[in-house]
This record gives sequence, structure tokens and C-alpha cells, in this order.
Amino acid sequence: MALNYIWIAFFLIAFVIALCKLIFLGDVDAFKLLVDGMFDSSKSSVMDIALPLAGNMVLWLGILNIGERAGAMNFLARIVGPFLSRLFPEVPKNHPATGQMIMNFSANLLGLDNAATPLGLKAMGSLQELNPDKETASNAQIMFLVLHTSGLQLLPVTIIAQRFILHAKDPSDVLIPCIIATYVATVVGMIAVAIKQKINLFDRVIISWLGGMTAFIGFIVWYFTTQLNHDQIAVVSKVTSNMLLFAIPTVFILGAIRKKVNVFESFIDGAKAGFDVSVKIIPYLVAMLVAISVFRNCGALGYINDGLKYAVTSMHLDTRFVDAMPVAYMKPLSGSGSKAMMINVMQTYGPDSFAGRIASVFNGSADTTFYIVALYFGSVGIKRSRYAIPAGLIADFAGVIAAIFISYLFFG
Repeated sequence: MALNYIWIAFFLIAFVIALCKLIFLGDVDAFKLLVDGMFDSSKSSVMDIALPLAGNMVLWLGILNIGERAGAMNFLARIVGPFLSRLFPEVPKNHPATGQMIMNFSANLLGLDNAATPLGLKAMGSLQELNPDKETASNAQIMFLVLHTSGLQLLPVTIIAQRFILHAKDPSDVLIPCIIATYVATVVGMIAVAIKQKINLFDRVIISWLGGMTAFIGFIVWYFTTQLNHDQIAVVSKVTSNMLLFAIPTVFILGAIRKKVNVFESFIDGAKAGFDVSVKIIPYLVAMLVAISVFRNCGALGYINDGLKYAVTSMHLDTRFVDAMPVAYMKPLSGSGSKAMMINVMQTYGPDSFAGRIASVFNGSADTTFYIVALYFGSVGIKRSRYAIPAGLIADFAGVIAAIFISYLFFG
């Protein structure tokens, strides 16, 4: 229901703003900009997102099926199962969804978006099999989606690569702030959902795993800041992510050979579902991305930023972070839009400016909540998202606040 109201609001707000521009400012192109954006975004939803996603879906669902037949999902579930069973009490022990969620989280952790989405859609489908009300999001689906939208990531490879393209003196200097900000977003999102679902966060297993993950994040921060120089950070990020991405199918294949599984047949069986899922999500992608387009093109984000700048100035606070806030506004709506905003900020103020750096941290602090809700819930026919969007936005907000404080701490 929340998604319904938000979708309507985007169109109504865009219409009112465009009408005001036409009447009071004489902007005869105001509505043309909205209409052009609608056609462009509807086309890109299919040609630039759904069709490329179909290829990734076919590839990774095939690979995932090899892993399942090789026993990889059960192996992962045995290791991480005790922790996830506390966060997902509705999911039976050793259910395939557990291993699939772990694979999705791992891909996100390494910044492997192309692999994370197919794996996540597969996990959402498995959780849907356990859902007693097929049109309403279950507690497990909401917890999974919020953890996914918080975007926990250790290797923001694409952000570093973009900063390198724009000739930043030190493209990887945003790595540690991105790690910290996205970790804060993930923990806050998890706590928000756990409170709503009355999950005991003081359980010994949960405390142990959170403590271990915090220590691991701390070790990564220490290692990158004290043991590697700036050039080495960029190389390690690139090599590690790509090596692990290729290692996943290799390990699955070796495990399948060991169990005498027909590897090629397993791949084909799993891949067959990839195209069907991609076609099914097209209406949801078009609906959401068109609405986001009209909201962005009407100028609403600019007005929001002007209001924020006025408020911050009135409180006599530093306003440098406001120049990068359009990235934060856009991130929950559109990943490509947020990336475009980040690039625009770096081109305008310079990649080594405070605004350029904090724009990069904003872009790496969370994921695209509205897009992911439409994509993941749409893939399984969920119509009532319950509190998934508010919980996801709480995580996004926590990531933004953390990004601001951390950027001032690191970059002054």
C-alpha cells in the first residue's frame, strides 16, 4: 500500500510543479520534459535494465543450480544458519533460502551487483514458497529486503573506478568511509526490523555474530589504512572482487564433479527460469522508473535541496555537504540516477573536493530501496509491502547521517 501512495505522489507532485512553472515562470517546456522523460525511462527500463538483467539471471541462476546440487547451499546454511535462524525464525532449518540469501549477501559485500541481483531474486522466490499469504510480504521477506537495501559492501569497486576516470588524485580515499557508512545502515536497518518483528537482539548468537562482523569490518579498515598505500587499495579491491566472482562458479563446478553431478545439465535446468523472471518484472520496473523520472525531471529534488540549504544556513552550520545531497535523495529511488548525480557533483566541484568525496560516500552508503522493492516483490507477485519501505528508508537515512559525520571526520 505504501508503494501505491508513493507512486501516485510522484506523478501528482510532478504535475503541480510543472503547472506552476508553466503559469508563473512561462516555462513552455516543463511538461515536454516530463513526457520525454517518461518515454526515455520506459524504454531504458526494458532495453537497459530488464534485457541485460535477463542475461545475468540466466547465467547466475544456472550457476546457483549447480551449487545447490553440489551441496554448497547446505554447507553455507550450516555455517551461518544459527545466526540467520534468529533473524529469520519463519525459515526452516536447512531450507534452500538460507544458502541463497547468504550468496546474495556475499555478492553485495564484494560489490558484485551483477551477481547479487539474480541470487537475491532466487532467494526471494524461495521465501515466497514459505509465505502463507502470497500477496503480502512475510516477515522473512521484509527482513531480507531491508538487509539487502542497506547495501552492506566492503569493495565499492564501481565508485573507485568512476573517481579514477574523473582523475581524482586518490580514487580510493572514500573506501573506508563507504564501508563504515554502509555498515551503520545495515545494522540500523536490521535493528529496526527486529524491533518491529519482536526478535530478541540480545540473543547470544546474534550478539556473537554482530560482534564478529564488527571486528571483521574493523580489521578491514585497519588493514586498508595501515598496510596498503592508495594505489594498492585500488588494485586489491579490483583483483579481490573479480577473483572471487570467478571463484564462485569454479568451486561450484568442482563440488558438482565430486558428487558426480551432470554440470552442464544442471546449469541449463537452473538457467531456464532466468528469462521468465526477467519478463515478469518488466511491468514493475517500468512503473517505478517512469514515476522516478517524472519526480526527478520536475525539479522537486532541487527545491528540496534549496530548502535544506536554507535551514542549515539558518542554524549557522557548514553547508558544504548540501552540495552533494542530491545523490542521497536519488539513491533510494534509482541506482543509475544516483550514479549520474554523483558524477555531476564530481564534475561540478571536482572529485577531490569535499562535495565530490561525500557524494561518493553517499552513493556507497545504501542501496536503491524503491527500485529493489519493486523488483524483488514484483518478481514474486507481492502487492502489499507492509513496513518494508519505511524500514528500508530508516536504513538509508542512517547511512546518510553516518556518511555526513564520517566524511567530515576523514575529509574535514
